[in-house]
Amino acid sequence: MTTLEKWNPFRVTPSWDPFRELEEMRSRLAPLLGRWPTLPGGKEEPFNLMEWTPAVDIAEDDKEYTIKAELPGMNKEDVKVTVDGSVLSITGERKSEKEEKDKKYHRIERSYGSFMRSFTLPEGTASDKIAAEFKDGILKLRLPKEEKAKSKTVDVKIG
Repeated sequence: MTTLEKWNPFRVTPSWDPFRELEEMRSRLAPLLGRWPTLPGGKEEPFNLMEWTPAVDIAEDDKEYTIKAELPGMNKEDVKVTVDGSVLSITGERKSEKEEKDKKYHRIERSYGSFMRSFTLPEGTASDKIAAEFKDGILKLRLPKEEKAKSKTVDVKIG
């Protein structure tokens, strides 16, 4: 065997286990990134993420701000919207489906668990007039803008 054959960075040794290396990387990064999906055979349930954050869209027009949050698989009873000072919070929990004993799951990728999204209300928002509706897994919040005092033009007579 020549020196070049001994040193071959592309040679894969039979003892190399890519899953073991992924597990080592996961355990090193877990303290920084929080909970991580585990590989089959790990101590935790594979591919089960316990924390999730619903996606939101925020829009504005002349009269109001609109927040739409995607909450698929949830009921309106599972969601709570609160305003504390100038902070609007959306909290809730998406519960996992009960595992059926006669089914064998190969992959679980949908996320379950509690969530919280908080937003600072823009200045001029009428927080006491916020309206919410929930339909087809979409929470829609309407945040009306306060009416600004209209400025009057007054002719002042010069005496």
